[in-house]
Amino acid sequence: MPDRIVVRLEGRDLELSNLDKLMFPAAGFTKGEVINYYTRISPVLLPHLRDRPVTRIRYPNGVEGAHFFEKNKPGGTPDWVRLETLPVPGSTKSRETIDFVVVDELPTLVWLANLAAIELHTPQWRIGADPDLLVVDLDPGAPAGLRECCAVAVLLRDRLAEDGITAYPKTSGKKGMQLCCPISGRQDAPTVSGYARRVAEELARLVPGSITAKMAKQLRPGRIFIDWSQNNAAKTTVTPYSLRAGATPTASTPLTWAETEAMATGEAEARQFGAAEVLARAEQHGDLLAGLLEAGPELPVG
Repeated sequence: MPDRIVVRLEGRDLELSNLDKLMFPAAGFTKGEVINYYTRISPVLLPHLRDRPVTRIRYPNGVEGAHFFEKNKPGGTPDWVRLETLPVPGSTKSRETIDFVVVDELPTLVWLANLAAIELHTPQWRIGADPDLLVVDLDPGAPAGLRECCAVAVLLRDRLAEDGITAYPKTSGKKGMQLCCPISGRQDAPTVSGYARRVAEELARLVPGSITAKMAKQLRPGRIFIDWSQNNAAKTTVTPYSLRAGATPTASTPLTWAETEAMATGEAEARQFGAAEVLARAEQHGDLLAGLLEAGPELPVG
């Protein structure tokens, strides 16, 4: 295969390079396959990226090489890529604003994949709005694992339902999982974060041997850390269907609640899913997280 090829995609000309380069060497998974995955998953992925600034984790020499986080537009950004200049309070590089890339169309997604942007992370808010998602990260402390995360997810689902909040589960693509909940978009980040913290602390008091709501790492072994802080305005969460960097190309995978319950009880293996499986699941189920694209309720305050 030539080192560089030019393709035309939805009216955009893109130059793709080094498609045979191994991005996941242990799995023999190439850059061409990364681009193929993102192209094929785009019908269910793009709605979750739309109107959200995206942080990329790039692996120019594959997942076994050096990587870097990228928020600002990269050099050579095509003029057709949507950019949004947004404030970045607390920037480690003392920037007041950053020109973020916004992935609203397939050509932009493929362009980023060609830049070895293996992981895509987005905030819980759309540009110019308050948070429209409440996200809780369930992080297992060994020897606890994904199975225990699923059990906590079920508890958390039921607790949130008491307040009229619908939760949708997805794996992180690495160790744990997240619950994502559509909310009204009419409450600010401190309100959303405060509510998530109260619920996390309530469950930690209910099951202290299995759950912690505190960030201290010495408290995590054998417990599931309910990370309520994901709702901070400066935080991002791995986007649904994004690939994750590891030995094999896993992805953040939406689950059904029946699957989550089966994993929690041991009736099904609690595991992460590979790229090919995620594509097959999307073909079978469509977007299991489509409910996140609709407005949800306001959170109770106090």
